[in-house]
Amino acid sequence: MAEAQNIPAGSTTAGSIAVAAESTVATRMSAPPSFDVADFPVPHGREEEWRFTPLERLAGLHDGTAVATGSAVKVAIDAPEGVIIETVGRDDARLGRAGTPVDRVAAQAYSSFETASVVTVPKETVLTEPVRIAVHGEGGTAYAHQIIELGAFAEAVVVIDHTGDAVLASNVDYLLGDGAKLTVVSVQDWDDKSVHVSQHNALVGRDASFKSIVVTFGGDVVRLHPRVSYAGTGGEAELFGLYFTDEGQHQEHRLLVDHNAPHCRSNAAYKGALQGQDAHAVWIGDVLIEAVAEGTDTYEMNRNLVLTDGARVDSVPNLEIETGEIIGAGHASATGRFDDEQLFYLQSRGIPADEARRLVVRGFFAELVQKIGLPDVEARLLAKIDAELEASV
Repeated sequence: MAEAQNIPAGSTTAGSIAVAAESTVATRMSAPPSFDVADFPVPHGREEEWRFTPLERLAGLHDGTAVATGSAVKVAIDAPEGVIIETVGRDDARLGRAGTPVDRVAAQAYSSFETASVVTVPKETVLTEPVRIAVHGEGGTAYAHQIIELGAFAEAVVVIDHTGDAVLASNVDYLLGDGAKLTVVSVQDWDDKSVHVSQHNALVGRDASFKSIVVTFGGDVVRLHPRVSYAGTGGEAELFGLYFTDEGQHQEHRLLVDHNAPHCRSNAAYKGALQGQDAHAVWIGDVLIEAVAEGTDTYEMNRNLVLTDGARVDSVPNLEIETGEIIGAGHASATGRFDDEQLFYLQSRGIPADEARRLVVRGFFAELVQKIGLPDVEARLLAKIDAELEASV
């Protein structure tokens, strides 16, 4: 059931549960999925999927006026022995297998990229060190496509790190073979003026396990669209995310888990903190349980902590169920102000106000940070949270 607690002015929390024969997830889109950008009308902001997004700040990614400017983004891949790294053309058979673009920007990115980077972990290969992908913007506009593919029973951790200054539209595909286990940590630590719009598509094989951890700090506008579907029974998907939205930033995360196979599981949990005038965070969580997906077990949750006046949160969980033969399904959303009583309690025990504030926010994020499992990345993110808090003092 949807829940809302202590919702501050300027924030909205809404949710829905539908039992129907037709997908409201599909009908909320202004056009059906397509690889052709011409199949999508130019958005005007009145469409359901664009109504929260500041289109005027997308630098033309949404209307076709954004032109790629050469080497605007550089990609460096550091991988353990046994991993196959390729640069492929548009005719590669793996392109588009994980999912189809669902909006104009994703279709524009698919229509405009020249080459794609492919990281393949062969079947039954278990990596003991992570694959690290550094995406660094050097100014200008770019369209990109990345594929991470795991063979049957392979296991890997992949860290994708976005830094620098860029206007970037991309599609990222995750292909998991039967019994494979993939953990992806995607960090958005862009410079202040960057724009990043990306669709993430995961196709989870039979008895495979996919864990996504999305971390968003930087950029002027960041709009990410993680999507999961299943290629067989017994698949599991965990979608975790944390974001820290600062003054003037727009950070938007739009999730869809399509339970299109029986006896699969999913769990989504995103947490965000906001501070500063016109800081705006958007979280849309869609879960569709199709008629064939008997035995589904799913839950989604979003929590937001508003640290100052002037910030806005829009949180909308949606759940659609087309079969009654499920194990469980639910969703929750809550947005609240910084707890002054908790802060007072810590100060009364001799902890300075700045340190008390830091402890409360760290504790709010701690559960999700610990799911990363990479000490260097966890330490960096906690340091970034501290830096954001110090900048607001």
